Amino acid sequence: MTGESHAGLLEELRPAAFAIAYRMLGSVAEAEDVVQEALLRLHGALEAGERIESPRAYLATVTTRLSIDVLRSARVRRETYVGEWLPEPLVTDAAADPARHAEMSDSLSLAFLVLLESLSPEQRAAFLLHDVFGYGYGEVAGIVGKSEDNARQLAARARRHVDEGRPRFEASREARDELARRFFAAAREGEVEALEELLADDVVLHGDGGGKVPALGRAVHGARRVAQMLGVWSKQGARIPGLSFRPVEVNGQPGAMSMDGEGRIINVMALDIAEGRVQEIRSIVNPEKLGHLGPAGNWATARGQTP
Repeated sequence: MTGESHAGLLEELRPAAFAIAYRMLGSVAEAEDVVQEALLRLHGALEAGERIESPRAYLATVTTRLSIDVLRSARVRRETYVGEWLPEPLVTDAAADPARHAEMSDSLSLAFLVLLESLSPEQRAAFLLHDVFGYGYGEVAGIVGKSEDNARQLAARARRHVDEGRPRFEASREARDELARRFFAAAREGEVEALEELLADDVVLHGDGGGKVPALGRAVHGARRVAQMLGVWSKQGARIPGLSFRPVEVNGQPGAMSMDGEGRIINVMALDIAEGRVQEIRSIVNPEKLGHLGPAGNWATARGQTP
């Protein structure tokens, strides 16, 4: 195989490697770094003439092992993270091809990725490789460096935990999207009573500013309190010159992206919708988590405050 064909193969395999790394890490930047390193190692092995029966399996193995190493250090950093930690969002246009939407499975949702944070790196790897990506336990064992019985136990423990907290999502995309449309229309206008009617009684509002910009110190619970907080945010947003909103898919769920008058992204918000109500809301304003989507702005300075 020539160097040119190696390059083609690597680009073909890149999306599958990113799918593993992003679910493992919840960070676009860290996932891209891991994938780049894994591709370099695969390229080096191919160029050296090593006999690799399955480049895809080789890449999955290297990607997973690198992700486990990164996740161990990331978990230490997240213990000192200011406020609530949320994953870096993946955004697609809400009007995209439904086939594209189907690819954004529930295993990509922010709620699911947050749930995975409570697993050990090895549990997370075993569960994702087996339950999400369809690897056999023998393959999982080889990747994570455990016996097959241990790999099975790791995945089983992770599965029990995930099943206990697995998020619910609206089965009907049409119903989900219509409720999201009404929610964001009411949120833009600061219509607190209209918002409250769309929220589940036990709705939870999460915010991630990472200490870079003002954000919620802790999650807000309950329809009334969440609706009032969204009303406050609407008033603050009205002070931002040229503020605009764009409906988007955020990790496969309905959401919106807010931009200041210069087109800089200042917020990404995602909704979990089930049973005809908004169950959870996640708002990401940390500029460091938005830069991969385009020029990132600062929510606080955009509305005339200092962070």
